[in-house]
Amino acid sequence: MPYLRFTLIYVLLMTLVVVASNILVQYPLSGSLFGVNLGDLLTWGAFTYPIAFLVTDLTNRQFGPSIARRVVLAGFVVGVTLSFWTSIPRIAVASGTAYLIGQLLDISVFNRLRRQRWWHAPLAGSMLGSVLDTALFFSIAFAASFSFVGPNDAFATESAPLLGVFALEAPRWISWALGDLSVKVLVGLVMLLPYGALMNTLKPMPDTVKTGRV
Repeated sequence: MPYLRFTLIYVLLMTLVVVASNILVQYPLSGSLFGVNLGDLLTWGAFTYPIAFLVTDLTNRQFGPSIARRVVLAGFVVGVTLSFWTSIPRIAVASGTAYLIGQLLDISVFNRLRRQRWWHAPLAGSMLGSVLDTALFFSIAFAASFSFVGPNDAFATESAPLLGVFALEAPRWISWALGDLSVKVLVGLVMLLPYGALMNTLKPMPDTVKTGRV
């Protein structure tokens, strides 16, 4: 059955993205670029997580917001459960919270804009979802005020030049958040390419069309 097959594929892809991102976000980039220490700016998770918005948007386009929410919820349950085994609990809690709220916002925005030009819905949904997701994740995962969730990471809370270049100093996790969001925006723009390429292949299902969710 195509419906079940595609749904399982979307759930699997979402799970892989969440688990991989939870692991990679614990590893800052090494080296420097134009005199900027990349470890003060980015983690590897910034490059993989935006794929989650692509998966959500394709599900929403093909099956509508109701099924998209189910895929997000399934990815949340499986992904966070596995994340407790592959990363520290605080990262898993932060990831689960940010993921669920950010993805649900993406679904809502996408559904409101789906009848506009093809790129409006995925772009607006992923951008707004990324901003909220980034703010929630890095605050819960690394901010000292959220120590009740788990032990603080000394490297993350240590003061460093903002974005690695400004005289103003701030906890290193703030630069990570800003750098992470910048990469998410860039990757989100790139993700429009596979989304557009798959539009003719992953067309809305007939029942989605009948309910006006196209």
